[in-house]
Amino acid sequence: MSFVDRLRSIVGEKGLILDDQGKHPYLTDWRENYLGKALAVVRPASTEEVAGVVELCAAEKVAIVPQGGNTGMAGGGAPHEDGHEIVLSLTRMNRILEVDPIGYTMTVEAGVILKTIQETAAEHDRLFPLSLGAEGSCTIGGNLSTNAGGVQVLHYGNARNLVLGIEVVTPQGEIWNGLRALKKDNTGYDLRDLYLGAEGTLGIITKAVLKLWPKPKDNATSWSAVPSPAAAVELLSGANAASEDNVTSCELMGRQGIDFVLKHIPGTADPLSDKHDWYVLMEWASTRPRREGDNVQGLREKMESYLGEAMEQGLVLDAVIAQTEAQSRALWALREGHTEASKKEGPSIKFDISVAVSKIPQFMTEGLAAMRKALPECRPLPFGHVGDGNLHFNCQAPAGWSKPQFMAYEHAISRAIYDLVVSYGGSISAEHGIGQIKLDELAHYRSKIEIDTMRTLKRALDPQNIMNPGKVVRV
Repeated sequence: MSFVDRLRSIVGEKGLILDDQGKHPYLTDWRENYLGKALAVVRPASTEEVAGVVELCAAEKVAIVPQGGNTGMAGGGAPHEDGHEIVLSLTRMNRILEVDPIGYTMTVEAGVILKTIQETAAEHDRLFPLSLGAEGSCTIGGNLSTNAGGVQVLHYGNARNLVLGIEVVTPQGEIWNGLRALKKDNTGYDLRDLYLGAEGTLGIITKAVLKLWPKPKDNATSWSAVPSPAAAVELLSGANAASEDNVTSCELMGRQGIDFVLKHIPGTADPLSDKHDWYVLMEWASTRPRREGDNVQGLREKMESYLGEAMEQGLVLDAVIAQTEAQSRALWALREGHTEASKKEGPSIKFDISVAVSKIPQFMTEGLAAMRKALPECRPLPFGHVGDGNLHFNCQAPAGWSKPQFMAYEHAISRAIYDLVVSYGGSISAEHGIGQIKLDELAHYRSKIEIDTMRTLKRALDPQNIMNPGKVVRV
C-alpha cells in the first residue's frame, strides 16, 4: 500500500486533497511571500486521526506542516518548495466541546474559528477576549501555536494567558491529554508552555481549555487626533486611572495608513473633519452595567470628561466618541482595515516589533529616520498596539514600484530597524511569530545560549525533525 493510500485509510476520502487546484490555498501564505509544494493536504477529523497521520509520517520520515486558518504573517504554515512534506490542516476539527459558564471555561477543538469562540462565549454572557483582524478565519489552534496577541493584550494578555490546558499530538504520534481546567497545577515542568508559541515545531495542539471572563456591560470607544506619539503614550497613561483600570485597547495610527484604508476598504469614512498626522483609537470596558438616568457616570461620560481634560492639556486635538455599537464598529474598521489596505496598495515590508511603552515616542522618531535613510522614497506605515508596546512598523513601497524593485532594499531596511529595536531592548517579533521569514533574524539577534536551548528542546522532542522543519529554529 502506498503512503497516500495509507493516509486515505486513516482520514478517509474527505480528509485528503491531492489535486493541484485543491491544494493551492494550503500551499501559499496570506501575504503570498511563499508558494510551496506538498505530497498531500491531509484534513483529519479527530485527535485520533491526527495521531494516526503523525505516527505514519514518523515511520516514513515524512515531514508535517501543521496549519490552522492559514492567516499567519511569518510563513510558519506554508510548506517548503521541495514537495517532501504534507500539510496537516486542522480545520475539520471545529467542534466546541463544552462551555462551563460557572467555571468560566470553554473546551474546543483546534480548528474552531476564533469568531465562533467569541460568539459562543457571548451567548453564555461571557467574554473570550482574544481579538484580531483575522478573527473571522483564523483558528484557535493557530492562535495558540503562535501565541497570538491582538488588540486587548494590555488588559487580558497574549493567547498564552488565555488558556488553561491543551491536548497535543507529539512527533511520535502519541496523545498527551493536558486538558486540565486548573488555575493551579504545580506538578513539575509546565509542558503546556512548551507547545504554546512553538509554531507546530514541537507537536500539534488539537484541543484546548480556554479561559472566559464576564461579558462587559458598559463600553466606550473614542477616536482622537493627537499631535504626536508622545502625546498618545501620555494619553494612555492617564486613561488607566481615569477609566478605573478599564482600558482594554489603545491603538496608534498615522495618517498614511488611514488614507490607505479610506482608499481601499469600502464603507469606511474619516471620523473627523480635518486631517491630522496621528490618531488614537481607545476602548474602555467594564462588567458594571450602564445605568441611565441616575447620577452615576458610565464609561462614555468618564471618557468624554477625560478627553476634554486632555484637550485642555494639548494631548488631544480633536475627538469623537461612539454613541452606538455601529459607530464603534465603524471606528474599529479603520484600524482593522490597515493590513488589507496595505496589501491592496502594493508591496510592503512588515515589522512586528515591540519596545517598552514609554520608549515608543523616541523609537518612532529614530525608526522613521532610519527607514527613510535606507530608502528616502519609502512610505512609512507605523500602526499598532501602543497599549502594550507592539508596533507594526511597516514600510510601504513607493507608489508604482514593483515588488522585486522594492524588495532589493529589504535587507538594508530590515537591518536598520531590527538593530534599533534591539538597542532599545525590544523584540523583533511581538505577536506574529518567527516562521520562515524571521529565521535568520532570530539566529542573529538572540544569544547563543537561547538558540542552543531552543535547538536542544527541538532535538529532544522531535529527534527526526519532522514537525514543521525549517521554522523558528534550524537544527
